[in-house]
Amino acid sequence: CVCCRAATERVRYAIPEELARGSLVGPLARDLGLSADQLAARKLRVASASKKQLKYFTLSEENGNLYVSERLDREELCGESASCSVSFEALVHDPLNVFHVQVDIEDVNDNAPHFLRDKFQLEINELTSLGSRFAVGMAEDADVGSNSLQGYELETNRYFAVEVKESQDGSKFAELVLRRALDRESEQSLRLTLTALDGGDPPRSGTAQLWINVTDANDNPPVFAQDKYHATLREDAPPGSTVLNVSASDADAGTNARITYGFGESSAKVLQKFVVDAETGTITLQEALDFEDTRGYVLLLEAKDGGGLVAHCKVKLEVLDVNDNAPEIMILSLSSPVTEDAPVGTVVALLNVNDADSGENGEVSCELSGEAPLSIVATSGGSYKVVTASALDREQASEHRVSVVARDQGRPSLWSSAELVLEVSDVNDNAPVFSEAAYSAYVWENNLSGALVVRVSARDADAGANGRVSYWLAGGSAGALGAAPLVSVEARSGAVYAQRSFDYEQCREFAVTLRAQDGGAPARSSTATLRVFVLDQNDNAPRVLWPAAAAAAAPGQEPAAAAGSGPAFEVVPRSAEAGYLVAKVVAVDADAGRNAWLSYELVAASEPALFRVGLHSGEVRTARAVSDRDAAKQRLVALVKDHGQPALSATATLHVVLADNLQEALPQLADRQNVSELAFDLNLILVVSLSVVSLLFIFTVLFAFFSKCRRSR
Repeated sequence: CVCCRAATERVRYAIPEELARGSLVGPLARDLGLSADQLAARKLRVASASKKQLKYFTLSEENGNLYVSERLDREELCGESASCSVSFEALVHDPLNVFHVQVDIEDVNDNAPHFLRDKFQLEINELTSLGSRFAVGMAEDADVGSNSLQGYELETNRYFAVEVKESQDGSKFAELVLRRALDRESEQSLRLTLTALDGGDPPRSGTAQLWINVTDANDNPPVFAQDKYHATLREDAPPGSTVLNVSASDADAGTNARITYGFGESSAKVLQKFVVDAETGTITLQEALDFEDTRGYVLLLEAKDGGGLVAHCKVKLEVLDVNDNAPEIMILSLSSPVTEDAPVGTVVALLNVNDADSGENGEVSCELSGEAPLSIVATSGGSYKVVTASALDREQASEHRVSVVARDQGRPSLWSSAELVLEVSDVNDNAPVFSEAAYSAYVWENNLSGALVVRVSARDADAGANGRVSYWLAGGSAGALGAAPLVSVEARSGAVYAQRSFDYEQCREFAVTLRAQDGGAPARSSTATLRVFVLDQNDNAPRVLWPAAAAAAAPGQEPAAAAGSGPAFEVVPRSAEAGYLVAKVVAVDADAGRNAWLSYELVAASEPALFRVGLHSGEVRTARAVSDRDAAKQRLVALVKDHGQPALSATATLHVVLADNLQEALPQLADRQNVSELAFDLNLILVVSLSVVSLLFIFTVLFAFFSKCRRSR
């Protein structure tokens, strides 16, 4: 509440001029509602559009008191102005606020009245009538108020008295009033002391000498056409411009009627700025005017005839302001950078705009030039706030450059500008985005553990840690190889590596979910699906299903060894013609594609010309008709081969008996069957015997255990 109230009110102090350095002006921090503990956090400081005004005061960082740092001379600061003050702004942060501080400088009686000249010479005709008045000049006192010039005193004499006259602008000048007729023959001259007094306590005074010469009769003084003249002149009038033409007349004749013009008792500034033609009475400007320095002049003119009589008139010159000063912009505070999530209306800068001109020429309006989500708001005392007009987005623009344009209402209008650079700092408002929503990777089976599968990438529009992306496995199918993950991802690079060797026959494809997460707080993340396809290699040899596995030989095994374990027999009648179907070799390959394409060929046979095998069907057929010369027992070895690179193969052994019926074939099979049956009977007897012995042993142990238990009861 204190801050809001102070933003529209002034903190005001009053101190006398000429205070010593280090004198206390006032407890600024306390008056703003700040305690000593808050000074460091709120960063109390003072600022002003005019650096000249700040040099007179200093702010203590320890207690927040305002002290005098330079000698204060009210007359130097404000000249003849009745009031004198120094204004500046007090800034506090967190939240950002501005307070207007005004220090009134009170006058002390440190200047004595003084006349512009130490001696005044008057020539007064002896026939001058009683009550005639003579202006003897004006004393100046730089002080104001009661300390300024209050009156005049004249040395006691028989002829003259002094009266104080006050002009419309408040200045006081002395007039001599003739109280007794002069007689040149009795007294040709007078020497009097004129004293100017101020109202201070104690009062100060200044003196000047009046040398009065009594002249012979010239009974008609000059007379001005007007007692008071009023003129105006633009401040941009060039030197040599005519201000005004005054005229006076004298009823006398001859030398007593010859009139010359000149300035009366005027200030040095008037004499420096203007000149009057002694013959014509034309007042001419000889130095450039400045409305901001002096807004008006009072010229005291006198017309003197040849007999020494003098007439006086006053010319009041008003200086007209022209728009010759552009507005001045001072950046009091700039909060940069500002976070992109700053709410709308956040104050980012405080400005102070001042125009030295007056009236419409000094009325200033401010606006922002440039594309930026900012606006400018006027406060009081020529101060402005730059606030956010809409939401900021660092990803759209990390920096905003605008120009503050201050323009007055003069004609033609003058303007000035100052650039504001506002940096926008990042907040974590964007999640990482994968370059693809779904990835596909192809890996040969039997790969090395740790092999690179694919490299994924995600981009985060944020900056710094908010835009630093890490990669993780978020989930997915483990596949047929177990519950452990099949792949891993490197957190920084996004490289996906195989955790083990893949087997196409166990797992042909699997999918995992990848997660990209940034380093913000709180962190943001997104996911993408990775589908890995395992490519087949020829790592499985064909497997023979028929003839039976006992009759099939793996690669490198002797066919005879496989046949001895129980070969299969096919009976072919001796009347079979060519193309007779003997049997069909059935085989499968666990691989896929070309690696599983099988071909068959006959690699060994008792009668190679008697049988053939289908290249792709595996059907064993007679290549010609069976003859009586062919042996009754035939042995065939078929090779099953895939189309992989390199190719893998397996063999199958088939026994063929050439007989017209089964009775003819039995003698060929008798020996082998007897041996097989005998071996089978021996094995059966051995198994039964071992089982009986084991059961008897178990029953004996159980009987002994129960007998022991009954005896113990």
